[in-house]
Amino acid sequence: MSSYSITESTTFTVTHARHMAAKVSADLKRMQRFYGYPSDGDIASYETEVTELLKAGYLGTLTVGFLRNAQWIEPTLRYTARELAGMAANDDDPGRVLPGRDISGATLHNYLTYSAAWDILSDSEKDAFKRRMPFYRTGMAQPTVNGYLVDDKTYSAGGRALGRACVRAY
Repeated sequence: MSSYSITESTTFTVTHARHMAAKVSADLKRMQRFYGYPSDGDIASYETEVTELLKAGYLGTLTVGFLRNAQWIEPTLRYTARELAGMAANDDDPGRVLPGRDISGATLHNYLTYSAAWDILSDSEKDAFKRRMPFYRTGMAQPTVNGYLVDDKTYSAGGRALGRACVRAY
């Protein structure tokens, strides 16, 4: 009786990060088409930021959408980074941003959290990384959700994934 073992290794590259960040950009472009925001410049900046954060392993979550009364409302999207640890994941097509939601009195906003890998960096390493990004992020309380989040898409490449969730109203 023989036994065999197969080992597979995947190296996450900037190409993988760009692949997933481009899907975030496509979602945001669809949001722009329906709601007028974010701007093309902001979409490009989010794509750059997501690419760099994914490549470095520092992305926790990125939420982009509309705030009203300090709460996320439809059509807000939240992306959550995770390692696949050898498991497979879907690589869905971007899209399905819901049109026609009421954003009156709301403002476009974004909120970023970092991964555990970020937490072990020194303050000077964190600052140096932040200064290379299109947005210099500072601390603030995370807004709550007016409704609930529904996981609806997964974007994956190179052994990592971005789960996407959408805010839905009650």
